[in-house]
Amino acid sequence: MTFSGEFLAFMGLALVAIIGGVLLLNLTRVIHMVVALIFTFVAIAGIYVLLSAEFIAAVQILIYSGAITIIMLFGIMLTKHDDEGEPKTGKWRKFLLLLGVLGFAFAMYLGIYNFNIDQVPTTLHENNTMQIGKALYSKHIIPFELVSVLLLVALVGSIVLAKKEDKEADKE
Repeated sequence: MTFSGEFLAFMGLALVAIIGGVLLLNLTRVIHMVVALIFTFVAIAGIYVLLSAEFIAAVQILIYSGAITIIMLFGIMLTKHDDEGEPKTGKWRKFLLLLGVLGFAFAMYLGIYNFNIDQVPTTLHENNTMQIGKALYSKHIIPFELVSVLLLVALVGSIVLAKKEDKEADKE
């Protein structure tokens, strides 16, 4: 195994993503969980950059790290919830969680260590944003437009449902 800069960058980003995911599951304050989620999203975007998928990395940062996280925060902050945290967990639960994470990491390592993939020369990393645009607006224009109509219908439906709830709340 050779230790190149790309390998070390991948291992660092993968470690940040895994630590962010584990922290997301173990932290008790919502804001801390969201920060751990942001670290995970940014690390995944870094892995996309290593794979020469800059457009996907930019979308990952803009959509997930930005918009989705803000929507989650607003949803949590605007809903009624009791701020009572769960009771503190014991050391045995944390130990078993650590064993589970280490066991999963070891199983993944065994699964991919000797996995040989033939390297085929490709030009996917050259002008990938232009290639995505051409594919999206030529071959896949109908599904793209259908998804936009579906999202519009979902938006109108959510507005109608929210208006019905407001009318029912006014009657009470």
